[in-house]
Amino acid sequence: MDNCLSVLMQYRGLIQMILVLGIGGSFPYGFHISMINYPSLHIRTFINETWIQRYNYPLHHETIMLLWSFIVSVYGIGGVLGNIYGAYLTSKYRKKKCQILMNLIVLVAALFMGFSKMAKSFEMILIGRFLSGIAAGSSLNIHAQYTAEISPKKLRGFSNSTVSIFLTLGKVSGQIMGLSELFGNESLWPLLLAFMGFTALIQTIMLPFFPDSPSYLLIQKNNEDACMKAIKQLWGEGDHQAEVDDILMEKAAMKSTKTLHVLEIFKERSLRWQLYILIITISALQLNGINAVYFYSFEVFRTAKFEEDLIPYISLGLGMCETLSSILCSSLIEPFGRRLLLWGGYMLMIFVLTLLTMTLSLQHRFSWMSYCSVTLVFMFVISFGIGPSGATIAIITEIFSQSFRPSAFLIVGLLNWMCLFALGMSFPYIVALPWINHLYIRTT
Repeated sequence: MDNCLSVLMQYRGLIQMILVLGIGGSFPYGFHISMINYPSLHIRTFINETWIQRYNYPLHHETIMLLWSFIVSVYGIGGVLGNIYGAYLTSKYRKKKCQILMNLIVLVAALFMGFSKMAKSFEMILIGRFLSGIAAGSSLNIHAQYTAEISPKKLRGFSNSTVSIFLTLGKVSGQIMGLSELFGNESLWPLLLAFMGFTALIQTIMLPFFPDSPSYLLIQKNNEDACMKAIKQLWGEGDHQAEVDDILMEKAAMKSTKTLHVLEIFKERSLRWQLYILIITISALQLNGINAVYFYSFEVFRTAKFEEDLIPYISLGLGMCETLSSILCSSLIEPFGRRLLLWGGYMLMIFVLTLLTMTLSLQHRFSWMSYCSVTLVFMFVISFGIGPSGATIAIITEIFSQSFRPSAFLIVGLLNWMCLFALGMSFPYIVALPWINHLYIRTT
């Protein structure tokens, strides 16, 4: 306990900067994933009412569903473009300056979404979601890379895992603020959509007080004095020469290694295994089912015949479990290692899903099986939080050197956002398939 407190005191500058980076990095991404469920009925009604006012006839249900799916999924399209644009920006300019630029885009997006109801324009929601996606696509890359670069080697696993902690905090915050008692009601839902403008404003004000990363200052800017000043501000007093020597070794290695673009990374044989790891881990992270729970959790629970009043609180409980398990992951990642948490987490998830399939199949025979199913859903989220959620980003960050990292994170972002877009467009139709409805009806 005393050792933990001494570390917190010595590295309080680092902890403060991690907090500031988090609220504008992965936090908005998690917020938008979970928040959009809560005003869904109000936004669909708003779309139909706006159409009636313009053209004097209502939209078909299928058209409303298509527009709603596009509102959800356009966030992913913006994310892909932001990821590509962000990778270019971070390779040319300071990450701090790039992040402040993204915050300005978030503020514009918040204005579009916040005034959409007043302007009677659902197109403004589309524009706002698209701009928010652009900002999030860049900010996720900046957050992960910046956090890794400002951390000493002994705390790098912990620091990298905070990316997933802020992501899950964003999910929970979206769930809490989306409750009908707060902002998820008919009159206040535009403020819910625009809330990320507030966090962007806070980060824009706070970020200039923190330094650029020591590795950037020493490698890119060749400014050893500024590097030592940044180290002292972030890591406190002490002997940090070993860390400086590591940065100097990386700088020397980069002189003989040119910065590779995305296509060049795919052609580089020495990076083949790193690419395999990247593609497999990121694809598994996106397609393991966890995003479906947050993207369309309300539709899932409605199809499963849960009571309407309980649905927001069930989703909130899932978010709280993932947050707590992600925090636990940050304390386990150094003593147990990345590989054990990643493999162990996925093995637990497979085991839990196998049991969940069995309990769902038996719910129509035994009423008490429904309680087992709910418990297993929570266990699935906890298994994800403890393992893949925190370990994946840490692994991807650490297997690529700084010269290859921007292009590697561009690939990560493209995989991440394309999977997210495909999920957002296809999931409502998958849920509506007759055999899926038959399964849920049969098991409830």
